[in-house]
Amino acid sequence: MVQERTLPKFDTATAQISQEEGLRLYEDMVLGRFFEDKCAEMYYRGKMFGFVHLYNGQEAVSTGVIQSMRPGEDFVASTYRDHVHALSAGVPAREVMAELFGKATGCSKGRGGSMHMFSAEHGLLGGYAFVAEGIPVAAGAAFQSKYRREVLGDPHADQVTACFFGDGAANNGQFFETLNMAALWKLPIIFVVENNKWAIGMSHERATSDPEIYKKASVFNMVGVEVDGMDVLAVRDVAQAAVARARAGEGPTLIEALTYRFRGHSLADPDEMRSKAEKEFWFARDPIKKLGAYLVEQNLATSEDLKAIEKKIQDVIDDAVKFAESSPEPDPSELYRFVFAEDE
Repeated sequence: MVQERTLPKFDTATAQISQEEGLRLYEDMVLGRFFEDKCAEMYYRGKMFGFVHLYNGQEAVSTGVIQSMRPGEDFVASTYRDHVHALSAGVPAREVMAELFGKATGCSKGRGGSMHMFSAEHGLLGGYAFVAEGIPVAAGAAFQSKYRREVLGDPHADQVTACFFGDGAANNGQFFETLNMAALWKLPIIFVVENNKWAIGMSHERATSDPEIYKKASVFNMVGVEVDGMDVLAVRDVAQAAVARARAGEGPTLIEALTYRFRGHSLADPDEMRSKAEKEFWFARDPIKKLGAYLVEQNLATSEDLKAIEKKIQDVIDDAVKFAESSPEPDPSELYRFVFAEDE
């Protein structure tokens, strides 16, 4: 069986998307895809070290959720598959690439590498290498927003936090404990499960008693939504509703985005666990091609417009590599710097 679950249908006629926003979504997804493709090239050329987990195929989830939020104001908590979340949150490609190269100009000053992207300026709370590690951190960020607004009386403290994690994390104790607290306190948080069917080499259907993760929200009296994670307009639709609900003080939402990673778990993974038929099923649902076709069909863009965006993004990626290659290594004298917070 190639596909156990039917992807939720979304009526694109209700999308009501402008040309400007459609092109912005397309550009953001292309940026993520081209960036990851370049990462693979640099990794195999020996420019990057350690584990590198790419996001190819899942771009609609990152773009659909993060582009529905306020850049630089709202918060994003990621996983070890965090490059594209950082890019969608507004972290410059130069800084993300430099971090992957371990350079001092990286967004984590060369200390984090692939799995630990961080940028306070852009509200990126970090990439987390341990499965489910970012879930309680995200809840903490959401709690402080609520506390500052309701207890300290700050009318501007209406930030929403988006917490991304994979299907494997939904079997972790931190998932259940944090959802319970978020529901009790009506925290302004969106829990986004990127269900790509595989937790490293473990099939999702074999690892959980109920593979429909979004239904677990009902246990906590929380809104749970299932969405086609290969359709950016569908993801955007449910994300906008969840953001509005959170910002209005109506509490959290659990979004399960059914998606698929086009590459192995990491660049060290030979990807022999997944069948050819399964891969082909999902490759045919490429979210970038899907949006591109929609924009052309709706006369919101021409094929030339899309090619121009791709050329623009390729230039951005090439510039990011040059920047990373020419950037300095972290100074050994600063080995212990950034372990603790510094006074500004």
